[in-house]
Amino acid sequence: MSIARRLIAEGIGSAFLLAIVVGSGIMAERLSGGNVAIALLANAIATGAGLGALILSFGTVSGAHFNPVVSMAEAWQGNLQRHLLLPYIVVQIGGAFAGVIAAHWMFDLPALFPSAHVRNGAGQLWGEFIATFGLIAVIISCSRTRPASTPFAVAAYITAAYWFTSSTSFANPAVTLARAASNTFAGIRPQDCAGFIFAQLAGATCATLLFHWLHKSQGEH
Repeated sequence: MSIARRLIAEGIGSAFLLAIVVGSGIMAERLSGGNVAIALLANAIATGAGLGALILSFGTVSGAHFNPVVSMAEAWQGNLQRHLLLPYIVVQIGGAFAGVIAAHWMFDLPALFPSAHVRNGAGQLWGEFIATFGLIAVIISCSRTRPASTPFAVAAYITAAYWFTSSTSFANPAVTLARAASNTFAGIRPQDCAGFIFAQLAGATCATLLFHWLHKSQGEH
């Protein structure tokens, strides 16, 4: 597969992912009548379903990472060529912002406007660590043992993590940055992004080290 096709697939997939996350959040908030639990449930179901469809659609082209920490983990394990890591991250972030703009325009909102949604504190940072650790664990484990089930496992995990983590599971630096430009249900204050991204990188690093080791073949050291 050519590099251009892989990068375009990552960009389009990342854009659709953010359109799903932000768009479903806006729709959920408007229809829930102020019931935050119902809004979160709708947002989680839409995100999980959409993510599964996107991984199935783009997986054979680019790997369907849509997430810098997933690309980092894949490069670390030798599954992504190192020279493609930075281009992947660039198109993932660019696609994520494009998806936010698309969602805003669908609901007659400004293209980009900074979020005022406060997301900070030790509990939420620990939640992001756990969310990202689990995501990388699921991806590595399923891709080594049941590769055909990986899209469904990732979608199920993200849907669950919306509810069992205090942060509602961003688990993705590109998603975090793009959601800072959306003052909607799915948003995060720009000043809270650094802590979330640090926690995501830490969780991804720990999970990659542990699960790459756990799933090593007998011939590997």
